Amino acid sequence: MKHYPILFALTIMFFYVSACGTTAPDDAKPVTYEPEMTAEQENPFFQPSELPFEAPDFTVITNEHYLPALLAGMEQQMQEIEAIASQSEEPTFENTIVAMELSGEILTRVQRVFSNMSSAHTNETIQQVQAELAPKFAAHSDNIYLNSELFERVRTLYENKSDLGLDAEAERLIDRYFERFVRAGAMLSDEEQEKIREINSEMSSLATQWSQNMLAITRERAVIVDDVALLDGMSQGAIAAAKEAAEQRGHTGKYLLNITNTTRQPILTSLNNSEMRQRVWEASAHRGIGENGGIDNRDMILRIAEIRAKRAEIMGYNNFAEFALEVNAAQHPDAAYEMLTDMVPAVWANVQEEAEQIRDMMQRLGHDHELEAWDWEYYAEKVRAEKFDIDPDEVRAYFELDRVLKAGVFYAMERFYGITFEERFDLPVYHEDVRVFSVFDRDGEQLGLFYGDFFSRDSKRGGAWMSSYMVQNHLLEQKPVVINVLNISPPAEGEPALVSFANVTTLFHEMGHAVHGLFSDVTYPSLAGTAVPRDFVEFPSTFEEDWAIHPEVLANYARHYETGETIPQELLERVLAAQNFNMGFNTYEYVAAALLDLDWHTLSSDEIPTDVLAFEAESLARHNVDFAAAPPRYKTSYFNHIWPGGYSAQYYAYIWSEIFAADAFAYIQERGGLTRENGDHYREHILSRGGTAEPMELYRNFRGGEPSVDPLLRRRGILD
Repeated sequence: MKHYPILFALTIMFFYVSACGTTAPDDAKPVTYEPEMTAEQENPFFQPSELPFEAPDFTVITNEHYLPALLAGMEQQMQEIEAIASQSEEPTFENTIVAMELSGEILTRVQRVFSNMSSAHTNETIQQVQAELAPKFAAHSDNIYLNSELFERVRTLYENKSDLGLDAEAERLIDRYFERFVRAGAMLSDEEQEKIREINSEMSSLATQWSQNMLAITRERAVIVDDVALLDGMSQGAIAAAKEAAEQRGHTGKYLLNITNTTRQPILTSLNNSEMRQRVWEASAHRGIGENGGIDNRDMILRIAEIRAKRAEIMGYNNFAEFALEVNAAQHPDAAYEMLTDMVPAVWANVQEEAEQIRDMMQRLGHDHELEAWDWEYYAEKVRAEKFDIDPDEVRAYFELDRVLKAGVFYAMERFYGITFEERFDLPVYHEDVRVFSVFDRDGEQLGLFYGDFFSRDSKRGGAWMSSYMVQNHLLEQKPVVINVLNISPPAEGEPALVSFANVTTLFHEMGHAVHGLFSDVTYPSLAGTAVPRDFVEFPSTFEEDWAIHPEVLANYARHYETGETIPQELLERVLAAQNFNMGFNTYEYVAAALLDLDWHTLSSDEIPTDVLAFEAESLARHNVDFAAAPPRYKTSYFNHIWPGGYSAQYYAYIWSEIFAADAFAYIQERGGLTRENGDHYREHILSRGGTAEPMELYRNFRGGEPSVDPLLRRRGILD
């Protein structure tokens, strides 16, 4: 997946509290704020880092620095905001909009580090800070966007922006600020604003509780195996890694299988024991429902759904989905519903064809039981192996992580964009697994820094995402510092990190987000990089995925980890031919989850059900996506994309963005494919522009027209 990180309660400002800076135009009038501190209380967040591009200095940052820096950062920004709002001068672009862009220097600096740490390498102290500050951050955001004096200044500029002599990007920034204030409730009555404040405070606490629950559930639902014979089918390396993981948790002599992000679990393709597969699948699918006295998310889900609906109603919308999608490319939930439901018949037909192939395989192997959810991927892999003669372990041998990264992902970026990556070992990191690279542009100038954190661990939440420690902007002449975080299963000590082709695709996907940040070329921080609507942000990342199967790129990185031999052409052809196999299942499980998300968020506050599981079952049945053998990618009780924030009512965005990505990639192939000319064209019109224009305007300028859905259907094998 993924995309930039879902922002949990600590970082939820609801409407993009702006980035920070250190200097400003003469009439921007920022307040100079210096936190009081003694030598013993020095905090590294109170001053810019002295490392290249102000990268975080993890040699001096400790857990104890976060709370005081976050509190001081809020205090600093509120002083600055109050000074902007109360000044006697008439509002100008510089003394109001730019001044807000420059506010909150300390807060922005510490939040960017803390946000990623709370997801990628959390601990008890960080979680305590999250819980304590969540409602304070909600109140802080409200104190900015519900400040009536400040809003009047913004509204004056918005209503007169055509007379200010500004360029298009500056006018766009005024539009964005006006939109933030209005969507925060600036035009509501005092009584309504007070209700909004109460809801925001509660929502921030619930979001923090959710994120901490999900981290705990990862440990809770791990499957402990006593007998190695039950792991028959797993590779020796995977078994060794499971034993090592168990020992790290104190289960000496046993084996631990972690439950990862989605309902399906990668290990299900390997386990020969049916009861073991069922045990793993149920550990995944029953997360968050209090099974056997475990963590139960259901009451929290119902409350989040209710207060989101109430908030939308106060704002004048029928439901939360209408509110959320208004600023997206889709604009209204009806458009998202139409796209998804129109796909169901063709996808269902594909799923049925795949199911028949799987049932036939089961019968030929002498297994006459009903096809179950925990059987699908196991037998589908056997169909794939027979149909395309593929052994997953044989294929993994050609995908060693470091080679995939350097000779695959980095190679494609160099061929297409002319950029290069040089690993550095002099910059500090927050965990020994994290790697750092300098990124150099086509002219040799350094673009910024790229961090990679690829392996799963107990302190990291599931999924994959991109974050920024610094965003590019010309206002302060700052360059980007970005990080990609994944959850690849670590190899046993001394073993090579051989990855699945799904992991390969994720590496390319997340690099798409990274270059969206690295290539940003805008003036204002709030419009930089990935600051685009949710249903457009996955376009650049999905676009990069297809370079993973480009013949030239594949031939460069798909080499045997022991012999260095290039993957045999005949095997490569089978691997590529197999990519669309099981695509009906892949699409079906995604569409089911996206429809489930929309159904939860198109409820009014008086329609919230009392039974989470019953509502889920009814929703899936109504949309004809209730095939038990192919369950939703995420069930309600662990749908991490939607409940803490992030993709609420917007999980459809992945496939909406994929329409852009598939059409763009097809267009690039028509123009000659992997060439610098094409890369420069795409970079100029999409990646460098950030949020400086409406998404469809950017796309038309790139493509010369709007996207067609046919390349998406071909990409997914639904059309020939």
